[in-house]
Amino acid sequence: MIKLVKVILWSTIMLMHLHSYGQEQHKLFDSLMFSNASATSNVQIKGHSHNDYEQHIPFYTAYYAGMESIEADVFLRNGVLYVAHNKNEIKKDRTLSSLYLDPIIRMMKTHDGHIFQDKNKKMQLMIDIKEDYVHALDNLIKLISTHGEVFDTSKNPNAVKIVISGDRPVPADFKKYPKWLFFDGLVDQTYTADQWKRVAMISADLKDYTNWNGKGTPIPEDKAKIKAAIAIAEQQQLPFRFWDNHDSPNTWQELNKLGVYWINTDQPEALSRFIDRMPYEQFRLTEPQQVYTPSYQVDDTDTDIRKVILLIGDGMGLAQVKAAMAVNRGLLHMSTMRKIGISRTEAANSDNTDSAAGGSALATGKKTNNRSIAVDTLGKPMTSLADTLQKMGWGTAILSTGDLTDATPAVFYAHVAERDSSKVIAAQALDAPFSILAGGTPGWFKGEAAQQYRTSMQQKGIAYGQTPQLQSAAKKQILFLDATYTKPIKDGRTQVLSQLLRESLTVLDKQHDRFFIMAEGAQIDYGGHANDLPYVISETLDFDLAVGEALRYADQDGHTLVIVTADHETGGLTLLDSDEKNGYVRGNFSSNDHTSVPVPVFIYGPKSDKLTGYYPNTELFHRILKIVK
Repeated sequence: MIKLVKVILWSTIMLMHLHSYGQEQHKLFDSLMFSNASATSNVQIKGHSHNDYEQHIPFYTAYYAGMESIEADVFLRNGVLYVAHNKNEIKKDRTLSSLYLDPIIRMMKTHDGHIFQDKNKKMQLMIDIKEDYVHALDNLIKLISTHGEVFDTSKNPNAVKIVISGDRPVPADFKKYPKWLFFDGLVDQTYTADQWKRVAMISADLKDYTNWNGKGTPIPEDKAKIKAAIAIAEQQQLPFRFWDNHDSPNTWQELNKLGVYWINTDQPEALSRFIDRMPYEQFRLTEPQQVYTPSYQVDDTDTDIRKVILLIGDGMGLAQVKAAMAVNRGLLHMSTMRKIGISRTEAANSDNTDSAAGGSALATGKKTNNRSIAVDTLGKPMTSLADTLQKMGWGTAILSTGDLTDATPAVFYAHVAERDSSKVIAAQALDAPFSILAGGTPGWFKGEAAQQYRTSMQQKGIAYGQTPQLQSAAKKQILFLDATYTKPIKDGRTQVLSQLLRESLTVLDKQHDRFFIMAEGAQIDYGGHANDLPYVISETLDFDLAVGEALRYADQDGHTLVIVTADHETGGLTLLDSDEKNGYVRGNFSSNDHTSVPVPVFIYGPKSDKLTGYYPNTELFHRILKIVK
């Protein structure tokens, strides 16, 4: 009985420890994966809620969606301004005051003279007068003249601007109206310098310029006409709006590219998300990375293979590769590799694999459950590629830009049922058959725990380091890199993976005739989880530099097989637009998790044709062993 109590107590303590460690690790990864730190909003695009009164909740739907321009059509009846599109739609309770003016006044009071809680945002209320502007304007002026702090920009620079559209005065009569009243300009209207001062924006019917259906992009002739119209507003430093446009993300994107500032929409919430996500879903690379062109002298030959370099872009699907290729002017090291395969990534217990199951399949040639590190579905250890090659006399290096005890690197040297068991994984590393282990520092590696681990390393003759510099004479070494070397590229990380690969090649070359290297670009996955395209692309470009190092070495050595693949795709990334000439791409994420989309396999070197085709990820393990034997 006492023995049973001790076992239960020990188990409880271990579970509490694992839970505490798990929480610590999750905080660390969340800070990287979901910080969205790369986004800088410099977006020149705003939302105009067209015919806003037709929303289920007028004003408030657009307001809480962040629309900074709201449109209300009005009719004057018996001294009251009613909001309606047609005369037969006029209803007693739908007045301009009740639906728009009163809510605006309340919000301005709530936010101390600002319409939004975000003090950087302003609003304009476009009032489209359907008939009899003379009397309608007289009524409007009486309604709001007593609320100068709300609607008069000369009294409050943050006031809501009133813009008159539809039936409006001729430009010569603008001066007859209060200066806080502005007007919607027309492309074909002539204005004097003083009249331009009363114009808040310029609007036009898109159908007057193109028959474009909102898909793809307008034809060049129509684009020229559209740009000419917009140029009139740009000359006066005024925003431009088209009405009667298709209401879809592709249309909004194309209009924005053409220079339209106010995007006309009947879907304010959808447009709001589109605008808010723009900093995270587009990327432009000013200066492209140089790409090494392989010699192809031993590519696809029957030359003996003595070295294998496996590069894993964690979370990297074809869309991620294409996005990086587009911003790099249509060229990557990966794109120079002529032999290509497609790998299916499903786990044993789910179509959507995680890095543990996906990496285990690559490392062991067998499917397992999500969260399992190189153990089968029953929890029994499976022999990894690194284990097998080590028994054949090969040296081994496992490299990562993420936590060294995280799933992808761990599957090549450890065997546990739960990927969060970082301390157990690290303990197994001490007895694993490797030459070099290098990656980020686990969250627990500090204080007494770190000292105990370093003592164990010393006892086993394992060298320790915190920087990417390897010790050339050490037979076994573990590098727990300082956080400086594992922060995102967008936050200033240097080309650590390329350096680690380059130094590993130098060290292993001196110590082993044959060796295996796995190098992981871990943070492509982080960017996918964060739905942050700049994060994804910058990490993919960094990963591709390491691919370049591998290709250079392969050409110099003549006996090296280079394989580039992924454990899974992350984010469900699709590409909506790209411009290789100017290094620009725009995308959209359908998920913040992994998907079951197959991933690419790029191959270079001897017998590279043996790895082409469409196959499950487990097949890569078996084909590699077959051709090296």
